[in-house]
Amino acid sequence: MSETAAVETHDLTKVYRTLLRRRDVRAVEGVSLRVEAGSTFGLLGPNGAGKTTFVKMLLSAVRPTAGFARIFGVDCRRSQARRPVGYLPENHRLPGYMTGRGMLDYYAALSGMGARARRRRAAELLALVGLEKWGSTRLSRYSKGMLQRLGLAQAMMHSPRLLVLDEPSDGVDPVGRRQIREILRELEERGVTVFINSHLLAEVELFCREVAILHRGRVALVGKVKELTAGKGYRLVAAGVPERLEAELRARVAAAARRDGLLELQFPSREEANQALDLLRREGCEIESLTPTTSTLEDVFMRTVNV
Repeated sequence: MSETAAVETHDLTKVYRTLLRRRDVRAVEGVSLRVEAGSTFGLLGPNGAGKTTFVKMLLSAVRPTAGFARIFGVDCRRSQARRPVGYLPENHRLPGYMTGRGMLDYYAALSGMGARARRRRAAELLALVGLEKWGSTRLSRYSKGMLQRLGLAQAMMHSPRLLVLDEPSDGVDPVGRRQIREILRELEERGVTVFINSHLLAEVELFCREVAILHRGRVALVGKVKELTAGKGYRLVAAGVPERLEAELRARVAAAARRDGLLELQFPSREEANQALDLLRREGCEIESLTPTTSTLEDVFMRTVNV
């Protein structure tokens, strides 16, 4: 564990006062997280869980009601804390009259980059995100996926140490999503910390090494993806299972369901699955399939938020 985390929050809380309703809305409550430098971290949660509010507090766009947040050891409310951060917001809006290259140059100038460095970096990133032939084209002609890739390039212009991405694959086709994952993986290898806020659980599972799940403003679960999805088992599907035998099997399985005349049984171990297989064979039942299974991040998410 590094001495200075890329992101560290302690009891971070945001309460919105609503005079008309005469009650407080606790968007984020007591969130304590630590994201190690050089890691890939995913922030998950259902709509209204407080993810966007958390990110806005981290970037000092919203002031916390209580608690604190630090970026590389610096209080996030100080301007120098944001210098090493690249940010791609969700549903970002870019001026349609600008060209791709002009937009990158403009935003890089705002971050303090010199003209020569901006030109070199813009050409490099346009090629990296597959838009080198579109650099002189007005953004009004870009598709949603192209704008998303350009937004990623914008966030990377000043070579940030921390990249905060809100739904980076939104509107991007499968080929583009894979390309984005490869780009982010290369950044990780260079030691860049990547913090992703996303609803695309499969994408997060493929890329992030650690995740936190927010639910109703609180941290419901945090851990390494490999550990959270380590639960293995076996799914046995059979046909023609009599009710008596089905009741007996349901009493010994982790999960069971009947669909289209087939009985699906989930066993935690190979031994238990083989015992059930022998029993079904003796009863003359037809075996449709026996397959090993693993718990997905989506399974973990659904169990955590009780959906």
